[in-house]
Amino acid sequence: MSDYDYDLITIGGGSGGVRASRFAAQRHGKKVAVIENMRIGGTCVMRGCVPKKLLVYAAHFAHDFEDAEGYGWQLGDNTHDWPTLIAKKDAELNRLEDIYHRLLREAGVDEITGTGKVTGPHSVEVNGKTLTAEHILVATGGWPHLPDLPGIEHAITSNEALDLPDLPKHVVIVGGGYIAVEFAGIFHALGAEVHIIIRADNILRGFDQTMRDALRVELENQGIKVHSECTVRSIEKTKSGYSLRLDQVDMMETDLVMYATGRKPNTVNIGLEDVGVEMDKNGAIIVDEYSKTSVDSIYSIGDVTDRVQLTPVALAEGMALVRTLYEGKPTSMSYENIPSAVFSTPPIGSVGLIEEDARRDHDIEIYQSSFKPMKHTLSGRNERSVMKLIVDKATDKILGAHMMGLDAPEILQGIGIAVKAGATKADFDATIGIHPTAGEEFVTMREPLRPSEDG
Repeated sequence: MSDYDYDLITIGGGSGGVRASRFAAQRHGKKVAVIENMRIGGTCVMRGCVPKKLLVYAAHFAHDFEDAEGYGWQLGDNTHDWPTLIAKKDAELNRLEDIYHRLLREAGVDEITGTGKVTGPHSVEVNGKTLTAEHILVATGGWPHLPDLPGIEHAITSNEALDLPDLPKHVVIVGGGYIAVEFAGIFHALGAEVHIIIRADNILRGFDQTMRDALRVELENQGIKVHSECTVRSIEKTKSGYSLRLDQVDMMETDLVMYATGRKPNTVNIGLEDVGVEMDKNGAIIVDEYSKTSVDSIYSIGDVTDRVQLTPVALAEGMALVRTLYEGKPTSMSYENIPSAVFSTPPIGSVGLIEEDARRDHDIEIYQSSFKPMKHTLSGRNERSVMKLIVDKATDKILGAHMMGLDAPEILQGIGIAVKAGATKADFDATIGIHPTAGEEFVTMREPLRPSEDG
């Protein structure tokens, strides 16, 4: 009989925490509790990837209706009802949350609603009661970060953007990361005038430069205005909306200010410092390759560790932790060649190294193609797709694959398998393309860019 109330207490009911808890209980018969102070499902399902993708789908219909005329469809005056979209989105989130509750219930995991605070190496306080466990898992995720400037209380984040009662006519989005460009596409396609304000010279810092440049061109062609090397100094509430002071003298009037300037780990006021859990300067929990913190009995996975902030990564970390703790198989997570996507308009898919990083350690060749998608030959839409392969000259191995254009995330999921498996350019060349598709371009690029072309 254990001296503890539980074998595992998980603080945080997001994707990673739920996965680890469920499999510990269901596969290994462990007594497990999950503590969550918001909705089960976490950021991705309740406040991020899933509802955001539903809004992206809604936005795509605006383009599809326009494109249909080139194919002979005669459509009427297509209007969009934002409240209907939000209500439908909410109904789907309720359905998904019910599924999460059922999965935990069927696995035998105890759900506790409240804020968990670590009070010792084996103890957690919640709702005024102390619970003990052999192991504690901190999977509290991250939260949107707002800078300290006058009037910042008037700004919203992606959390609130998903629940707006009405679509504003004019939106300013501060930030140039994937959340910013995704919501820019959503708001603009559904009828808003959109401005993106960034301090840097370009959007999507950390992504491949070719994709960054190509997406910016597409956004601006659509009518989204990108203001580079620009800073918001203050926000003031006005009778009709908000007034932004930019840099020193410039002003901008808008109906809505949304900040998408990054996320911070959720580690404030949950007792970690008091029990000796080490964190970095940004509040991220420091863990070893097996997700163990500086306290032997406390582990951490997901965005709160700020390793790779992607839901599938948190899921994989959760499974690795279960194998480490309960199967006698210490398992570390590989963070190489993780595919990712930006659900911008058009979207981006990516796996492996970006060109800048590849050049640092390799002698490389670049294979690149830019073309108008077949769909738009009749639709008349002025939108291009761009594909890029980064190849190691010495080994012929594909170091990175990147795409911007229709279906890019779907295509790159398959390409990601090849890159993870160590495929070479010769392997790609030997693969027969599926015609006519955009994806076949990845196996038909034969000539590398000349040095003058790739820089």
